[in-house]
Amino acid sequence: MTEKRNNFYINREISWLQFNERVLQEAGDQTVPLIERLRFLGIFSNNLDEFFKVRYATIKRIHLAGKGGKNQLGGIKAEKLLEIITSTVIKQQSESLKILDSIVDKLKGENIFVINEREISEFQNGYLKKYFHSHVSPALVTIILNENVDLPLLKDSASYLAVKMTIEGKDNQYALMEIPKTMNRFVVLPKHDGKDYIILLDDLLRYFLDDIFNIFHYDTISAHMIKITRDGELDFDSDLSTSFLKKISDSVKHRQIGEPLRFVYDKTIDKETLNYLMSKMGIDSTDSIIPGGRYHNRRDYMSFPSLEKPELLYKKIEPLPIKGLTLDRSLFDAIAKKDYLLYAPYHTFSYIVKFLREAALDPKVKSIKITIYRLAKISHIASSLINAAKNGKDVTVSIELQARFDEEANIKYAEQMEAEGVNLIFGVKGLKVHSKMCVVEREHKGKKRRYGFISTGNFNESTASIYTDYTLFTSDQRILKDVNRVFEFFDTNYRIFSYKHIITSPHYTRSALFSLIDNEIENVTLGNPGYIKLKMNSISNYSMIDKLYEASRAGVKIQMVVRGICCLIPGVPGMSENIEVVSIVDKFLEHTRLFIFGNNGDPKLYISSADLMTRNIDNRVEVSCPIYDEGIKQELLDTFEICWNDNVKARYLNGKIANQYKSNNLEKIRTQFDIYNYYSKALEN
Repeated sequence: MTEKRNNFYINREISWLQFNERVLQEAGDQTVPLIERLRFLGIFSNNLDEFFKVRYATIKRIHLAGKGGKNQLGGIKAEKLLEIITSTVIKQQSESLKILDSIVDKLKGENIFVINEREISEFQNGYLKKYFHSHVSPALVTIILNENVDLPLLKDSASYLAVKMTIEGKDNQYALMEIPKTMNRFVVLPKHDGKDYIILLDDLLRYFLDDIFNIFHYDTISAHMIKITRDGELDFDSDLSTSFLKKISDSVKHRQIGEPLRFVYDKTIDKETLNYLMSKMGIDSTDSIIPGGRYHNRRDYMSFPSLEKPELLYKKIEPLPIKGLTLDRSLFDAIAKKDYLLYAPYHTFSYIVKFLREAALDPKVKSIKITIYRLAKISHIASSLINAAKNGKDVTVSIELQARFDEEANIKYAEQMEAEGVNLIFGVKGLKVHSKMCVVEREHKGKKRRYGFISTGNFNESTASIYTDYTLFTSDQRILKDVNRVFEFFDTNYRIFSYKHIITSPHYTRSALFSLIDNEIENVTLGNPGYIKLKMNSISNYSMIDKLYEASRAGVKIQMVVRGICCLIPGVPGMSENIEVVSIVDKFLEHTRLFIFGNNGDPKLYISSADLMTRNIDNRVEVSCPIYDEGIKQELLDTFEICWNDNVKARYLNGKIANQYKSNNLEKIRTQFDIYNYYSKALEN
């Protein structure tokens, strides 16, 4: 039965690689501004790094444990899946190198030249010599390799130049140079004859090999880049005398010496050097060994310099105000009268900061409770909460220290907040707290009244400018009473609370969504219209997929906008012919989660922190919030339709890797541009 069922799902890892292929499509799209294309290459590379640290690592552990993992991995044995991943990534990496070469060539037409060490002019030589000795040389870490000395552990995802020196009559001498992370990878040279010149730090080091290794009397010297990716799983001990904060902090440091998973090397490196390095590093056949180009860690292209060339970038949008809500007056007074929806980045994130700043200062505010998943490196959210604690408010922060790859920023602010008297909650044992919510208790006409917000995204100023997310500001006491009970659950998580309005994981998301789907099935069975419209990052939970298949077979029309992983296969006769799925990858990262159920003409809508993945349903604290305001309901229905009708950046998801664009002869609709226009026009009316 399991074998048969597996035919109805796409393997999660393969689906993720399909998603990263869509990111690579943006890098290859000639309608995308040139420097933005380079940045998409950086996103593609960064995505791969995280994929290997987490997902590849998990599959490798399954394989090494002697388990086939077939049932866990969508019908594919772990060993076979590792092979598929490696071959797919090699193909994608090859395509990414072609795209990079094409972009660099097109930059020349814009008088931007990315040069290497063989193209440095006399004029540039003088500048680079000063730059090298004053900035690069002091930061350089060089490791001389010796047969009698063990190789020091190479850092996760750092780039190294593997240097080989041949000396007549003696064994070859090898060395490793770490590309310094403390400086920009792209060195901008002085402009000359109206032309911009850039050299990568890697090539700058190649240019100065003689200066670096002048104590060795070699005959020839060469340098090729290598990179190692390590297992990114946090591993912390169970010592009860150690604080959770310290355990996570120590574990983050340990990540740098995790097991190697992927070894990427310059394919022009000689075999002798390659074998020597792999032997030294303990790379074996269970690792993903990928021949690459001259440059690795192309994630750095996310920070490729703008060079004062706005025409080569997406035009920056000016975040809009929310109609009816102003930053120069009390938000509490406005929210007391009606709900408001913030749709980032189309609306300014400043409303969230303003809400917390006002709560910190308002003498009527008695307490603030908030969940935090990922904080910005410089966080106005954290400083507002500290400010509130200094003003005597009772501030409770549930902060998720295990927010993968953002642990360090969260740890730093957790320590600061703890020192300032903020009551910290480090999640719930066995569960990550992924919900995004805040509730403030304030005196109003002699009574306690709650105000708050519930969001689909992190309270992070940095990502708010590039992630699309909903935040509902509300004083609806029904919703906020439920939200407050979630905070009670953090304190007494041995109890299972009931909620009348919000939907929560891990206890109710599956059953509540099943009930909403069953309602649509019943409506269709009775001859009434029935539909479901879903927008999310990923769907991989088999029971949820099966339920949607059941609805499709009953005749419920289902439209899904899924940015990333989609293990569901739409359009299968007798199974999912009433399901259509598209994915949108564009300028912003689509991060909103929205569930719409037709409900026989009276639609039910929920915004959510949860995707339809097992981890979100069973292993995290998540909140899906109902939308009761009719105006906001219409906004969400309208903007979903814009997404669904996108015929510029939408791709069909159909179980194949083609990622075919959704195109037709209708008027061009591009979600992220048209939603901004939608809200701009709303302000005019």
